[in-house]
Amino acid sequence: MTTTANSSPTVENGATVFIPLNKLKKHSKNARKTPHSEASIEAKAASIAAKGILQNLVVEPERDSAGEPTGYYLVSIGEGRRLAQLLRVKRKQIKKTEAIRCVIDTANDAAEISLDENVTRENLHPADEFERFRELSDDSGWGAEEIAARFGVTAHVVKQRMRLGAVSPKLLQVYRDGELTLDQLMAFAITDDHARQEYVFDNLSYNRDPSTIRRDLTKSNVAATDRRAAFVGAHAYTEAGGNIIRDLFTEDRGGFYEDPTLLDRLVIEKLEGIAEQVQEAEGWKWVSVHIDFPHAHGMRRSYPHPVELSEEDAVTYDAAQDELDRLTSEYESHDELPDDVDRRCGELEAEIERIDALRHAYEAQEIASGGMFVVLSHDGQARIERGFIRAEDEAPEPAAAEDGETVIDGVRVNGDGEIIEDGNEDGGDVSEPDAEVEDAEEDGKPLSDSLIRDLTAHRTMALRLALGEQPDMALVAVVHTLAAQTFYRGGSEAHCLEIRPTSNYLAAHADGIEDTAAAKMLADRHAGWASDMPREVADLWGFIAGLDHASLMALLAHCASLTVNAVKLPWESSKRRAHETADMLATAVALDMTAHWTPTVRAYLGRITKAHIVATVREALGDKAAERIADLKKQAMAESAEQLLVGTGWLPPVLRTERHAGFTDEQSAAFAPDVDVIAPEAQSDDHFAVAAE
Repeated sequence: MTTTANSSPTVENGATVFIPLNKLKKHSKNARKTPHSEASIEAKAASIAAKGILQNLVVEPERDSAGEPTGYYLVSIGEGRRLAQLLRVKRKQIKKTEAIRCVIDTANDAAEISLDENVTRENLHPADEFERFRELSDDSGWGAEEIAARFGVTAHVVKQRMRLGAVSPKLLQVYRDGELTLDQLMAFAITDDHARQEYVFDNLSYNRDPSTIRRDLTKSNVAATDRRAAFVGAHAYTEAGGNIIRDLFTEDRGGFYEDPTLLDRLVIEKLEGIAEQVQEAEGWKWVSVHIDFPHAHGMRRSYPHPVELSEEDAVTYDAAQDELDRLTSEYESHDELPDDVDRRCGELEAEIERIDALRHAYEAQEIASGGMFVVLSHDGQARIERGFIRAEDEAPEPAAAEDGETVIDGVRVNGDGEIIEDGNEDGGDVSEPDAEVEDAEEDGKPLSDSLIRDLTAHRTMALRLALGEQPDMALVAVVHTLAAQTFYRGGSEAHCLEIRPTSNYLAAHADGIEDTAAAKMLADRHAGWASDMPREVADLWGFIAGLDHASLMALLAHCASLTVNAVKLPWESSKRRAHETADMLATAVALDMTAHWTPTVRAYLGRITKAHIVATVREALGDKAAERIADLKKQAMAESAEQLLVGTGWLPPVLRTERHAGFTDEQSAAFAPDVDVIAPEAQSDDHFAVAAE
C-alpha cells in the first residue's frame, strides 16, 4: 500500500508512504555518528537528480514525551539520501516539501537496522565498478562529462575509471584475485594494448613497482618531454597519424609518443626544411641533417672572422643602443613596462643582436667550399653548426721549392708567379731529377693533419706527465688559464688547459646586489688586478710566471672566487650536493654574513609574512619584543622590526654559517682569510716587483 503520510493519522508498519522532505529528521539512534563526507552527499545528489531515489528511506514516526505523534518522521535508514535532497533544496532544484518515498518501520529497533544496513552490505568490487563505467560509455554512448553529472563525480574521475575498465580482462581478474594492487593496475592502464599489458605482466620480476611497470610498457615509446617530441610538437605528430599515450593517474607531462619511427621522420623533415632555408640564404656548398651531431665527421672546421661593420650598420647599432638605454633608464622604476614600450624594447634588442652577428663572418671562399650540419639540440631546438670543410674540398697547399719557387699541382712557378715549363728559368733542357732533388721538393711540404694529430697527441701525453710532476708550474698553468679567460676578450683561445670558468650573473637573482658593499669590494679587487695585467694576452704567461707565490695564490683565489655559485633555484633539485658543498665552503672560509647583509624591509622583512616577522624578532630579542609588534599592521610591523634588529646580528637560517664540528679555535683561525694575500690594495706597492723586473 502506498499513501501519503498526511492523509492518514495512523500508518501501519511496512507501509510505503510519501513524506514531505521538511517532515524528515535524523534519527538519534542512527549508527553513523561520523558525518557523511561532502563528496558522498554530492554524489548522492547527482545520482538522485538523474535517476531519482532508487532505495526507499526507512522511517518511524516521531512521538513527543506523551507518546503522541508530532507529525515528523525519524530516518533510520537513508540519512545520506535525506541530506542529498536537502542539498538539492539549497540549490533550488526541488522544494523543501518534495515528497520522499519512505517505508514505515515500527517493529524493529532503529539502532539495529541502521547498523545492519551498514555492516551486512558489501561494496562493489572496484574492478566491477571500472567495467560498468566503461560499459556505460560503450553501450549508452555517454561521454565522461555526462556520466560524471549522473554520478556526482568529476569527468576526470570518470575517465580514470573507464581507462581502468579497459585494461586487459586477464589483468582485471588478477586484480580481483588480489595478485595486483590498484596502483599496479593503474600503471598497466597507461596503454590500451592488451597484448602489451599481458606481455609485461608475464615478464615481471619480483619488482612490481608501478614505475617499473610504466617504464616497461613505454620503453619503446618517446616521452613528450623528449627533445624530438618538443621539436615536432603534438599537433604535427597527430596530424601525421601518430598516437599519443596519456597517463591519467600520474603527471604524464604530455604523455608518450607511440611511434618513434614516425617521430624521427618528422624531425628529419623539419630539420631539412630549416637547412634548405639557411643554405639558400647563406650560400653554403653543402648541408647535412642529423638528429644527433656526427662527432666523428673527421672534417676540418673554420670559424668566422672579425669584420668591420658598415657605416650604415654602425649608425643603426648606436641609435638602437641609445634608444634602448634611454627607455631602460626612463622605466627602471616601473614594475612592468607598458605594452608598447615592452614591444619596442624587444624590437631594439633584436636589431642590436642582428647587427652584433654581423661583427663576425666567414670568408666567401669558406662558404663556397664548406658546409654545415643542422642537428637537433638537447633543448628541442634546431642547432646549426657551420664552417666544416670536406677533405675533397680542401684547397691544395702550395708546395715550396728551391730558390723561392713553388710547386702547384705539379707545375713549378718562380717567385714572380711565372710558370717554369722546362724546369729552369733559363729554358734549358731539364734532366731527370735525382733523389736529392726529389727530397728537396718534399722538404717544403707540410706534415699531414693525421700525422700532426698523432705527434701532438704524444706530446700532450708527455706534457700531462711532466706537468703532474711539477706542482709549481701546474699552478702557473692553471692561473694563466683562468686569468686569460677572466681578463681578456678572446682569452679562451690563449691557453692549452681545457678549463672553463663560469660566472653566474647574480643581479638576475637579487635586485640591487651589485650596489652592495660586498659587490663594491669585489669590483675594486678585480679592478686592482686588471690594472696590473699586461695589455696583450700574449704577454700574460710571462707575467703569471714572474709572480711571487703569495701573489700567484691571490690571483688564483680571485679567479676561482668569480666562479662560485651558491644560488638556490627551485627547479634545480639535482644540485643538492653542490649546495651542501657551498655550505662546507662557507664553513671552511669562516663566512660571516653579518658583515654583508642585514634584515631590512626591502631585503627581507617586507617579503615575509607577519607570523615570520614576529618569529624573527622573538628569536633575536625575546618574547617581550615580539609582543610589542604583534598587533601592528604588516608595513608598520616590518619597519619596527628593522629598527629592533639593528645590531643583533640576526640572520635567516639560509645565511647562517655553521662552525665545523671538528675545528678547534686554532684550526678555525688557520682557515681565516689572509687579507694581506687576498686583497691587492692591502699589499705593498712593490708586490708585483718580480713581474716588473
